[in-house]
Amino acid sequence: MGNYRGRLDIIADILQVVSGDARKTQIMYQANLSYRVLQRYLAEIVGASLINFVDEKRCYVLTAKGREFLDAYEKYSKTNRQVEKRVDDVRIKKNVLEKLCSSEEL
Repeated sequence: MGNYRGRLDIIADILQVVSGDARKTQIMYQANLSYRVLQRYLAEIVGASLINFVDEKRCYVLTAKGREFLDAYEKYSKTNRQVEKRVDDVRIKKNVLEKLCSSEEL
């Protein structure tokens, strides 16, 4: 359904990068985000305790809650892809029916 990434997709991308401990620049490039967007999401994700900033390492690390989010997101994403495929199949079948009952030639 296009290349649009929603809020949950962006959060999952950030958490995936942070799962290996990452600095801000690394997250920005690997998650394909602008600095401004990254700043906004980091504040939200840290506030939700999905990641923490470790001063000694000078990087972000994934929390247990963040790992739980990634596991749940993986299941959601798989189900979502299956549903989108089914919806596409239904649309194709509906189009076939619409063409069959129209007065225009196929």
